[in-house]
Amino acid sequence: MVTTRLPSAGFSITIRIAVTADASSIGRLTTCVGEAGAIVTALDVVDSDATHVIVDLTCDTADAAHADQVVKQLEDQDGVDVRKVSDRTFLLHLGGKIEVSSKVALRNRDELSRAYTPGVARVCMAIAENPADARRLTIKRNTVAVVSDGSAVLGLGNIGPAAAMPVMEGKAALFKRFGGVDAWPVVLDTQDTDEIVAIVKAIAPAYGGINLEDIAAPRCFEIEARLRELLDIPVFHDDQHGTAICVLAALTNALRVVGKRMEDVKVVVSGAGAAGTAIMKLLMRQGVGDIIAYDRKGALHRGMPGLNESMQWLADHTNKENYSGDLPGAIVGADVFIGVSAPNLLTGDDIARMADRSIVFAMANPDPEVDPREARKHAAVVATGRSDQPNQINNVLAFPGVFRGMLDVSAEEFTEEMALAAARAIADVVGEDKLNPTVIIPSVFDARVTPAVAAAIRAVVKGGQAPANPAAVPESELAQAPETTF
Repeated sequence: MVTTRLPSAGFSITIRIAVTADASSIGRLTTCVGEAGAIVTALDVVDSDATHVIVDLTCDTADAAHADQVVKQLEDQDGVDVRKVSDRTFLLHLGGKIEVSSKVALRNRDELSRAYTPGVARVCMAIAENPADARRLTIKRNTVAVVSDGSAVLGLGNIGPAAAMPVMEGKAALFKRFGGVDAWPVVLDTQDTDEIVAIVKAIAPAYGGINLEDIAAPRCFEIEARLRELLDIPVFHDDQHGTAICVLAALTNALRVVGKRMEDVKVVVSGAGAAGTAIMKLLMRQGVGDIIAYDRKGALHRGMPGLNESMQWLADHTNKENYSGDLPGAIVGADVFIGVSAPNLLTGDDIARMADRSIVFAMANPDPEVDPREARKHAAVVATGRSDQPNQINNVLAFPGVFRGMLDVSAEEFTEEMALAAARAIADVVGEDKLNPTVIIPSVFDARVTPAVAAAIRAVVKGGQAPANPAAVPESELAQAPETTF
């Protein structure tokens, strides 16, 4: 049985196989894997003799169950002996993904005396006399804490701090690779808001910025707001603001492709948690025509009972017609669908009922809110959060450059003006000559992105402003929103 899910490099396996040595044996292997719905990405001959060939066959599968299915179908083939199966993702994580390395050689006694005692005492006293020198004379200058309580990890939910570590390690690796920023995972064995705030405040002297990660809403809103009040370094919740920046950048270019204006479009957002709320507020700041926010409770509307403070604010400031129906009904006639929620909520037929030249950002991972293959039959522009699909909307386009820029100028806070500037910088990296329905946002490996975002952030800190759409919701009105303001 062939899987209907999309294979991904995240579920890549390497299978060591001994197969009879004949002219068609290798072809039979690749055909079998293809018929099982996997994608062969490599095939290496390890050894051979007169009777057998040993190969390592690497393929992308859709999930662990699909990988097992591929292996079983190979085992069922005549003349095939599956000897070992390796999960390439687990192999990559063995021993963790990051390490600490020294910037100084410590080759002799003189160097040791300057890096440590007695010479280091002079540097300590200089900082004691002028604490601001910590940014110049310590790792604080280029270091970010990646803080999580493990309560909302990717799409996995509340799995706790130890299980969150691989994600936080990965985030630290991305900081270094794309922004030259030294980041370190700080996973906390508490989900108490007061304790988290107190712990982060206590460790803040060692860091030039705080990146909050995978903390469940609505607690994440309060934690961020309180830390911003307490600390003199930027506090940035990537699940909120990194996502919002990238979505605004992608939507800016998607609207250029379809020839529509921000103030004219109706947007439906599935997911009113941390990411969805930040997306909607940034779009409102840019003057979006109308938004319907949809969550597990339904379409947020005035008079809806049982809403928390954040959702109540959205209900009061969006959904002009006070729509209260289901998600498929909400997107009828809508220009844009943005999903930051759960897989398989919509079908291609639902997308067909959207407005002409519609835009679909289905970003649930690993499986989007609608199958992108079906969405592309009806929508003019389709984007996902997946690296194996066109138009990947990925936060790595934003946070390395945002922090690079803030650290470069010793910024004390992250602001909405920075978010707007970063989104514009990302959008503008895609030149007019390259812009088309399958290229609305740069690749995460485009070396121009981080410098462009960092330069935009520096300009804002130094006094430049990122102009908002004149039809936008005033900043003063957004400032009244509970605890999620930039």
